[in-house]
Amino acid sequence: MGPHPAVAAIRVAVRRVLHDVLNHHSSQIPAPAHAAQQPVAAGSAGPAGAPAPAADAPPLVLVACSGGADSMALASALAFEAPKLGVRAGGITVDHGLQDGSDLRAAEVVVRLRALGLDPVEAVAVQVGAEGGPEAAARDARYAALDAAAERHGAAAILLGHTRDDQAETVLLGLARGSGTRSLSGMAATTGRGGRYRRPFLEVDRQTARKACLIQSLPVWDDPHNADPLYTRSRLRHEGLPALEKALGKGVVEALARTAQLSRDDADALDSWAADAERTVLDERGALDAAKLYALPAAVRRRVLRRAAIAAGAPAGSLFARHIEEVDRLITAWRGQGTVNLPGRVGVRRQGGRLVIRQG
Repeated sequence: MGPHPAVAAIRVAVRRVLHDVLNHHSSQIPAPAHAAQQPVAAGSAGPAGAPAPAADAPPLVLVACSGGADSMALASALAFEAPKLGVRAGGITVDHGLQDGSDLRAAEVVVRLRALGLDPVEAVAVQVGAEGGPEAAARDARYAALDAAAERHGAAAILLGHTRDDQAETVLLGLARGSGTRSLSGMAATTGRGGRYRRPFLEVDRQTARKACLIQSLPVWDDPHNADPLYTRSRLRHEGLPALEKALGKGVVEALARTAQLSRDDADALDSWAADAERTVLDERGALDAAKLYALPAAVRRRVLRRAAIAAGAPAGSLFARHIEEVDRLITAWRGQGTVNLPGRVGVRRQGGRLVIRQG
């Protein structure tokens, strides 16, 4: 008799990602050195004095685990599947220090991950700033810690426990911001430098992950922040989505996740088009030709403008659709307007039929 359907679902999702990691890892292994070359001594040091792994050593995959149901289910699936595929598996938990006793909970998560057989396992404490609001600041601190852990351990990938429900929430948040197709595309299955971050559960619902923990008798921790109405995502999770399902019927989460994938395909195609178009609208001084920009489809033109603003120093995370719309009016509704000021002290002005984008 096979495993419970919920357990089988999470294991299949992780197995697929591990196969991808292995294939990528194999493609990165260099060809054998020429016999005349001197081999590197075993145990020689790599970056920051850490032992350099052998080129053909099995890849290390870490799971980012908060102790919640989604990430504990992910950790259990990784612990089960990795040995069968010859992959090393470890875990990391990030202590944000935002709640009393958070250090103790992080230590408990470490114990649970080690009990699953993961190694290496560590807890990392971070300082959460205030820039961008509490949710954004915590996310920035968390990813910085995960990036550092990946470098420290030489990890090929870090698995994140975002589920289909998280994807649906992300799409709705993007819709509320009115930020366009890219925001509606939600979270990608693979992100980060070199495809470091992998999200195996984007097609697995939150209830399945929780049920898998119950079936396997895995203790989980429910973060009170996830139920705190102070946070936008929490309000959406406990009030917004249930109201939509009540009004529209079941299947809203699946439909939103499907919208995310369709939007991502469209956004990727438009981004590629914009990258090609950008080269055709630049003059010899690197300024953007207003007439050539005007001839582009609006969706492509605005992407070209966004790319140029980011290249000039505007932070991508602070550059919203309303900013690009203001810049776009310098092309489509030119009436002698002055400089458009963007985040990052970037200014855009129209001069002599050209757009000049400069920082400072």
